[in-house]
Amino acid sequence: MAEEPVDESARAPGAGSKVVAGNWKMNHGPAAAERFFARFSPAVEEGAVRLVFFTPDLSLAAAADGARVPAEFGVQNIHWEGSGALTGETSAEMAREAGAALTLIGHSERRHIFGETDAEVGRKVRAAVRAGLAPVVCVGELLEERRAGRLEEVLRRQVGAFAGSLAGARAAMVAYEPVWAIGTGETATPEDAAEAHGIVRSALGRRVRVPVLYGGSVKPGNAVALMSAPDVDGVLVGGASLDPDVFARIAEAGAVAGPGGG
Repeated sequence: MAEEPVDESARAPGAGSKVVAGNWKMNHGPAAAERFFARFSPAVEEGAVRLVFFTPDLSLAAAADGARVPAEFGVQNIHWEGSGALTGETSAEMAREAGAALTLIGHSERRHIFGETDAEVGRKVRAAVRAGLAPVVCVGELLEERRAGRLEEVLRRQVGAFAGSLAGARAAMVAYEPVWAIGTGETATPEDAAEAHGIVRSALGRRVRVPVLYGGSVKPGNAVALMSAPDVDGVLVGGASLDPDVFARIAEAGAVAGPGGG
């Protein structure tokens, strides 16, 4: 049987550089975003890394206007409906109109604090693709699931909810975030990350060739090792992305780690 052709349109723009993405979560209002970019100046050549920031919705414009280095900006969540009586929600179309190029979907905090299901993640991915937003979809296992030997089962289930929607979607990404390593100071080893990323790539299938990022207590001290691991195309950084000097060092680590990008 002939191999199914790879969908080249699914490759992200700028493929070839490590992705260094920051998720500010519920931090940095517009004034803080301006202060961040007044100081953020990583010592990297243009194009050596692909910088991405997921800001609070209210800080998106201030961050994009204040950036002094090439970067992409996204929101941290969307709703799958285009409009309606959904107080507090933001549609993919609204995010795109406001200047977002990407959106996080299915972050562990959305799943485990707000009860977001795999089916809802899938609906959000489809909405993002329809609106022309690049979805960055988060997957990852709980500590008890890892200890029970269910890593592959969990990742395949989560990826299966959205993989079909990514075929042909430009600039999509997947972020593997072991839930036990988010904000805990615990970090998966490069070998752990490579194993999980291999499972994610297998679950996505040959038609979906997108960068797979690692997220979970990434710091300047471990960033090079993580981004140098097989199948790791970059990092999604939480707390360490809030400090412009610390995040600049992680961006520099991405340049040191070398090519990536799916």
